[in-house]
Amino acid sequence: MSLRDTHGSTTDRLPLTMARRNRLALLSVCLAALMFSLEISSVPVILPTLESVLHSDFKDIQWIMNAYTIACVSVLMATGSLADRFGRKRVFLISTVLFAVASLLCGMAWNTPLLIASRAFQGASGGAMLICLVSVLSHQFPQGAERSRAFSIWGIILGIGLGFGPLIGGLIVALADWRWVFWVHVFLAAFTLIPAAMAVQESHDPDAGTLDIAGIVTLSLAVFGLAFFVTQGAYTGFASVPALAAITVGLLSFAAFVWVELHAPHPMFDFSVFRVRHFSGALMGSMGMNFSFWAFIIYLPIYFQSALGQDVAAASVSLLAYTLPTLVFPVVGERIAMRYGPHIAIPLGLFVIGLGFVLMLIGSQLVHLHWLYVLPGCLMAGAGLGLTNTPVTNTTTGSVAHNRAGMASGIDMSARMITLSINISLMGFLLVHGVQQHLQAALPGAVDAESLRKMANGVASGNLHALQASADAGTSTPSLTGIAREALAHGFSGLMLYAAIAVWLLALGSAVIFFGGRPRR
Repeated sequence: MSLRDTHGSTTDRLPLTMARRNRLALLSVCLAALMFSLEISSVPVILPTLESVLHSDFKDIQWIMNAYTIACVSVLMATGSLADRFGRKRVFLISTVLFAVASLLCGMAWNTPLLIASRAFQGASGGAMLICLVSVLSHQFPQGAERSRAFSIWGIILGIGLGFGPLIGGLIVALADWRWVFWVHVFLAAFTLIPAAMAVQESHDPDAGTLDIAGIVTLSLAVFGLAFFVTQGAYTGFASVPALAAITVGLLSFAAFVWVELHAPHPMFDFSVFRVRHFSGALMGSMGMNFSFWAFIIYLPIYFQSALGQDVAAASVSLLAYTLPTLVFPVVGERIAMRYGPHIAIPLGLFVIGLGFVLMLIGSQLVHLHWLYVLPGCLMAGAGLGLTNTPVTNTTTGSVAHNRAGMASGIDMSARMITLSINISLMGFLLVHGVQQHLQAALPGAVDAESLRKMANGVASGNLHALQASADAGTSTPSLTGIAREALAHGFSGLMLYAAIAVWLLALGSAVIFFGGRPRR
C-alpha cells in the first residue's frame, strides 16, 4: 500500500469516528432535552388531579410549579460555574442522575408539602442538567452548518416533548396513575447516561474562578421574595406583614446581588455580556416566551377542563394545538435566523405569540364558548414559540466566546426561569382577581370580602362547586355552576390580554436592541 493510500485511509476514518461521536453526543443531549420538556408540558395537565388526590388548593398548585422554577434559578449560574471549572460532561452526568432520583421522589410523594419539596429537588437537578446540555451542545458543535443542524434537531426534540407532553400526561392519568408522569423520567435518564458517557467531549473554562456563593444566595432570595410576595399577597393582602417582608427581602437581596456581581473577582453573572447587542436582544426573546406562553400553559388545562367542560383526556388532546406547533416551527425559525438574521427571527416569533393570544381572546369572547374557538389562537401561539426558541438559544450561546458558553447559557436560562417563576405567580393573581371581579358583580345578595376571596380561589383552581357554600334557599346549583364557569372564563380572558401585551412589549424591546446595533449602509 502506498503512502498516499495510507494517508487517504487514515483521513477517511477519522471524520467517520468524530461523526459517530457527535451523533451519540447529540442523542444524549436530545434525550435530556426530551426529559426536561416533558417535565414542563406534562405536569400542568395533572395539576387538577393533584389538587383532588393530594387535597391541594390554588396556592399549592402555584407552588408545585414555582418550587421547580425557583430551584432552577438557584442552581443555573452555580452549575455553569461548576461545569466550567470541573467539566461540563461530568456535571451533566451527575445532574442527570440526580434528576432521575428527584423524579422518583416526586412520584412517591403522599402529600402536597412533600411533593413541593421533591419538585424543588427536581427543579435544581433539572436546571443543572439543562445548563450543561446547552454548553455541551455548543462545545461539541462549535460553528458552521453542523452547529445549526444540531441546534435545529435539539429544537425539534424539545418540540416533541413539549408537543406530546400534555397528551402523555393525560393518558397516564387516564390509564395508570399520576405518579408515572414523574417516574417515566427515571427510564429516560438511564438511556441518556449511556451515550453521554461514551461520546460527549469533556470541556472546561481555563479561566473559571471559585464558586460565587454570595451571588447564588442573593439571587435565589430575590426571586423567592418576589414570587412569595405575589403569591402570598393575593391571600393575605399586599399590605400585610408577610407580603411586605417578602418584597423587602426580595428587593434588598437583588440590590445585594448586583453589588456582589459588580465587585466579585470571579462573578457568575458577567454584566459585560449585556453590551453584546445580539445577546441582549435574544435575552428579551427568552423573557418574552415566559411572560406569555410558558406561564400560561400552567393554567390552560384548568381552562379546558373547567371553563370548557372537557375531561382530562379531551383537555390533553386540545392542548396539543398549543404545543404541537413547537415541534414543527423550530426548523422554520432557524432557517429565518440563518437567512435574515436573529434580529428578524426573534422579534417576529414574539409577535406571532402575541397574535396567538389575541386570537384566543377573540375566540373566548364569542357568545357560545367552545373549545374550537380558541384553538386557532393556540396554534398561532405555539407556532410563535417554535419560531422563537431555537434562534434565541443559538444566538445567546453563539454571540460570546466558546469558553464563556456556560456563563452565557446560564444567564439565558436564569432569565427564562426567573420570568417564568414571577409570571406563574402574577398570572395566578390576575386569574383570581378576574374571577373575583365577576363573582362580585354576578352573585345574588351581599357576600363578605373574605368569603368572596375564598370562592374566587376555589373557582380559579377549577372547582366550579366552590360557590355551593354561599347558596341560599332560592338559588339552584346549576345557576351557581354557570356563574362559576362564566367567572372562570372572564378571568382567563384577562390572562390572554395580559400575555399578548407583555410579549408584544418584549418583542418591541428586542427589535429596538437588535436594530440599534445594525450598521448603516
